[in-house]
Amino acid sequence: MTFSLKRFYAIIQKDMKDLSKNMMITSTMLMPLVLAIFYGRMDDVTIDMHYLIINLAFAAVGVFVQSAIIAEEKEKNTLRGLMLSPATLPEILGGKSTVTLVLTVVTIVLCAYLTGYEPANYVLVGAAILLSCLFYIAVGTLMGLLTKSVVEASVLSLPVMFLFSFASLFVSFIEEYPALTFIEYLPSTQLIELAKDVEAGAGFADLWSYFAVILAWIVVASILTAFTYKKKEMDA
Repeated sequence: MTFSLKRFYAIIQKDMKDLSKNMMITSTMLMPLVLAIFYGRMDDVTIDMHYLIINLAFAAVGVFVQSAIIAEEKEKNTLRGLMLSPATLPEILGGKSTVTLVLTVVTIVLCAYLTGYEPANYVLVGAAILLSCLFYIAVGTLMGLLTKSVVEASVLSLPVMFLFSFASLFVSFIEEYPALTFIEYLPSTQLIELAKDVEAGAGFADLWSYFAVILAWIVVASILTAFTYKKKEMDA
């Protein structure tokens, strides 16, 4: 089946209407914004502080909102209808992901403005943040497909939110506890290290390894999501 922009836009419009009616889901955007306002009042906001808020925005919006959108469709039994319709996987998941992508980017831009974050290289940092958005949205989609209701998605998303939002705080304990080495390779930690190197004047040639790790996470998350979707589609 060919990709249809008409079906794609219809799915986006439907999700925007559903989100506007669900204050519980959209209110999660307030978490990183409130924290950004708090940190923005400090005299010296470090890179780690900026990215604590940005990673929280990824988790709270990219993961939670996306998982809730998918789970709500399953709860209403409308996702099954979409799977049985002529709409393709890219149209369905792409349409639903576009709304979350816009919300995530808007939230991060607002948070950066509130904390006064001005990266030394907007292009490199922006590209890394956009790639990270794709990863978190893929994880959110996967969480939504694995759950049956918004409440269940909320519960399942909590440990994921904690892992990717706050795990970087434990980097200093890696020498003492080698089992925590995996934290260094999380996309959230890679993003922070990339941002620090950018502030030190690094260019793309010095940063490609960070992009490669984040891209690898996107590929793995996307494959798992596509596999789970196809399995649910066959069960439908």
